[in-house]
Amino acid sequence: MKILVGKGGGIKVLLVFKGQDKLDSSPELYSYLKEREIFKGTCGEIYSDISPKGNNVILLGLGEEEKLTLESLRKAFYKLGKELMKYKVESAEVEVPKFENLCYRKTNMAIAEGLLQSEYAFEKYLSEKKTKPTVKEFFLNVLEDKKDKVEEGIEEINNIIEGIFLARDLVNEPAMAITPVELAKRAKEELTSLGIEVEVYGKDKIEEMGMKAFLAVSKGSAIPPQFIVMKWNGDSASEEKLALVGKGLTYDSGGYSIKPGDSMIDMYNDMAGSASVIGVMKSIAKSKLNKNVVAIVAACENLISGEAYKPGDIVGSMAGKTIEVLSTDAEGRLTLADALWYAATVEKANQIVDIATLTGACVVALGSINTGAVTNDESLMNKVKDAAELAGEPVWQMPSNDEYRDLIKGTVGDLKNTGGRGAGTITAGLFLEEFVNNTPWVHLDIAGTAFLSSERGYLPKGATGVPVKTLYHLAKGCKGEGCNH
Repeated sequence: MKILVGKGGGIKVLLVFKGQDKLDSSPELYSYLKEREIFKGTCGEIYSDISPKGNNVILLGLGEEEKLTLESLRKAFYKLGKELMKYKVESAEVEVPKFENLCYRKTNMAIAEGLLQSEYAFEKYLSEKKTKPTVKEFFLNVLEDKKDKVEEGIEEINNIIEGIFLARDLVNEPAMAITPVELAKRAKEELTSLGIEVEVYGKDKIEEMGMKAFLAVSKGSAIPPQFIVMKWNGDSASEEKLALVGKGLTYDSGGYSIKPGDSMIDMYNDMAGSASVIGVMKSIAKSKLNKNVVAIVAACENLISGEAYKPGDIVGSMAGKTIEVLSTDAEGRLTLADALWYAATVEKANQIVDIATLTGACVVALGSINTGAVTNDESLMNKVKDAAELAGEPVWQMPSNDEYRDLIKGTVGDLKNTGGRGAGTITAGLFLEEFVNNTPWVHLDIAGTAFLSSERGYLPKGATGVPVKTLYHLAKGCKGEGCNH
């Protein structure tokens, strides 16, 4: 759908808070519904009066006025979008008031996002499509003196949504469709035309660079590994550079430490970190952010063959550190180790964030609600938290006491690739810290948040696109920016 600023639309959407006394736009209808407790105005509650003889209005509940947030607006308007499709509505309008304590520009962006999110579906392999978007135009009737700011915000949220949907599509594809080679190809196709420099290095170059840990993981597959580097140089006057490093396991069987059969079904989603950085690079470029960002992906498959690496092996790394392989199913951290070292020493990024479906322990600890985080720099961590709060993608910081670091110290090698069952999310993160060369760094474990077994709010079943929004706002610098009350 097109989100337009102005008046129009065949259906009028009326916003109602829970417990609201009256509704000026449709007083009789609202009084009737309120008296009979048919409609209470809870967040996302909808009453539609759409028929040839009806009022052609939809009442949309926003919940308790004092609890209204950008996230609750996203969820409410997502439900509205689904309702409009249900009735095959082609155009609609809502008058957007100024809500207390909410930035007006961001309010309209949240409304637009919720509506746009309602149209996503991954139905490429269905012979009959179930989701049929019908809304051609949705009008935001905004305050006259805010039109320019709102229009800028609508353009920006469209760019962000494109990145989210790209990330979801990449993750939802089966492993037979998104191999390391195909992932690199898709990155080039999506990003090069937007002004992003995309370099793809094959096995020979990866060997030349000394990425022994990455290569060890890739050995079991007949498909060659790909090292993908994507650069957006938005500020030539600045030497600052943010590196986003995404885990790129396009399929993970667990290797010789093989996963149970049921646990392997969705393992095409183990490249969600790489999808998120490719997606956010698209959003960054389309918005022409005045920042320098490099995204890095070490893409491969973790399979079993006569050449595959084995438990008990000792592998090297680009950093020169040796790693005892206690589990071949702790493979993502090995690929990330070389990618992080590359970000710190070759790209010389002054800030690094890695994004990975890294540990089942994170799912046990935080479920699918919060992304887990480990850091060596509280200042950067606070920026990530601010970005995540704005995005509506909650992040929970894990502790990093030195005692946890002791759990990954090697016996016959420098490090072990797993610290055991206890504190698995933390020790995996601290293993990665060993390869950032003291650069300010945050690790985001999206094992629970990147892929859902059932839809929640505006997040669909399957790939969610988390944390594309967080990474976008981090790159942009979200603290107080663009807010005009």
